[in-house]
Formats: sequence, C-alpha cells, structure tokens
Amino acid sequence: MAHFGFPLETIVIFFVIVGVSVYVDLAAHRNAREITASEAARWTVFWVVLALGFYAYVWLRFSKEWADLYLAGYVLEKSLSVDNLMVFIAIFASFGIKSHLQHRILYWGILGALVFRAAFVLIGTSLFLASPWVGFVFAAFVVWSAIQMLKGGDDEEEIEDYSNHWSVRLTGQLMPVYTRLHLNRFFVKHQELLLQGLDNVNKAVTRSGALYVTPAFLCLMVIETSDIAFSFDSVPAVISVTQEPLLVYAAMIFAILGLRSLYFVIAALNRYLAHLEKAVIALLFFIAAKMALQSWNHAVGDTGFDISPGQSLTIVLGVLLLGVLASFIFPGKENEKEESA
Repeated sequence: MAHFGFPLETIVIFFVIVGVSVYVDLAAHRNAREITASEAARWTVFWVVLALGFYAYVWLRFSKEWADLYLAGYVLEKSLSVDNLMVFIAIFASFGIKSHLQHRILYWGILGALVFRAAFVLIGTSLFLASPWVGFVFAAFVVWSAIQMLKGGDDEEEIEDYSNHWSVRLTGQLMPVYTRLHLNRFFVKHQELLLQGLDNVNKAVTRSGALYVTPAFLCLMVIETSDIAFSFDSVPAVISVTQEPLLVYAAMIFAILGLRSLYFVIAALNRYLAHLEKAVIALLFFIAAKMALQSWNHAVGDTGFDISPGQSLTIVLGVLLLGVLASFIFPGKENEKEESA
C-alpha cells in the first residue's frame, strides 16, 4: 500500500472541522457553570459522530483501507484515554475544584494536548525513551490521589485557601501564587486585587509580584502533565496500528476531543450513584499498577506479563458497571432519605 502522505485537502478539512467544533464547544460553555449529565451525553455523541464522519470522508475520498486504519487508531486511543479520564477525576478531587470550573480547565488542557500530541507524532518513538521513568513518577501520584480520595470520604466542599496545598508549596518559591481561586481565572494581576478592595493581598500570596498564577492554573498544569504521561504509552500504541502521521494525529485528536464530555458524564453520574466513587478509586489503584508494570517492563526487565488495551478497557468498564449496580442494590443514606421522603 502506498503512503497516505499529507493531502492538502484532507489537512484543510481536518483542521476546519476541529477548529469550528472547538469554537462551537467554547461558545456553548463560555460561562462557568455546572455541566449536566444530559448535556455532557449529547456532546459525547456529537464528538463520536464527528469522528465517524471523518472516517466516512477518508473512505469515500481515498479508500476503505485507509479509513479502517484511521478507525482502528481512533478506537485504540479512545480505549486508552479512559484511564486518563479516571485520573482527571483524581486530580480535580485533589484540588477540590468543582464542575463549574472543571470545564474551563479541561478545555484548555485539551487544547494543550493538541499541540503536545502533534509534537509527539512528528518526533516519533525517539521521545519515548523517557517513558519508563515518567510512568513510575505518575503511578506514585495516582496512588497518592486515590489515597486522598479515600481519606476525603463524602466531603465535597471546595477548598477556599490553598496555602498548604501541595501544588502551592511546590511552586510557590518558583513563581508568585495567589492562594485562592479567583473567578474562573488562571492569572490575576496584583493591581486588580487591590482595586477589588482586597487589602490583605500579601497574606494570600506566596510572594509579592505584579502577576500571580492561581490554583486553577496549577491544576491545569497537572492535567497537562497527566496527558503527557499517558501519551508515552498511547502514541506508540496508535503508531503501531498505522505509521501514517496524519491518520495517527487525526485518530488521537478526535478521541481526545470527546474525552472532556465523557468525563462530565461520569462526574455527573458520580453525584447520583453512591458507590461509583469507590469504583473510581479502585480503578486508580489498577491504573497506577498498570503504569508501574509497563514502566518496569521497559526500564528494568520484561516480566512477561502485560495488560493489553482491550483488557484494560474491559476492566475499567466492568468495575464502573459494578459501581453502578452496587449503587442501585445498596443505595446510599442520602438516596434512602430521598426515597422515603
């Protein structure tokens, strides 16, 4: 089979579709508000239909063989992205950030992923020499996040002061940090805080500066880091299906664009299903073990044991289904009170 290459028509169509869709998504969610389960479900269907539409275009314009390679890469990337989805839940729980700000953070996180994935695809497998060590570090973070979720129990209060938060302690000496969330902003100017009548600004920053980053920005950086960590496994996996850069990138981007909406479906269900969070915590331990195993196989020595993307997806969906069924069979105290009322 000849190389697919970089047809100008396909490049233009792909970027126009992605650009317009992302703009429509941003316009629809320009206000910081809570995303409902039904709205998130509609957007999830929208992104899946869009990906299948591009599949139909490649099939009709070129051939079924090229279209099938793209679709195989899309399905594989979508399966691998479910792990990242669980980690998003842990990261937001770690920062105590609720759904009205989560969409903004995920939106810019996804845009960052578009750039990073393009670089990864162009550079190829040479960049993935660092994969084992990144995997070990992030596996430790995932375990820590799962433990924090276990300790947190049912506490759903948003954090007001991030002075003692690990992210602020880690970055506070490197850059000025405003230790409170400020509207839906990633950055805030010192003069702006003064104009708003906040006289005790110096007590709410790590050190004085003209411009401060907020905890929302620190959360965004962790989201970006998680995507980079998962890219070390997902990009080579998709490249193993097809070595055509344009098809690889298109498969990844369409899979990633729908990830944010799928996150809000699970997050919304989590509020109504009493035991779904326990299932997510169990999956975090599984994902950490999977990352550590993959890193060990690459860095230390092949154990002869590997978890395929299909097996991983089956485990993730199975555990989530158990969490849903357990919530119906053993409803939480709040649900029991609502039913009795």
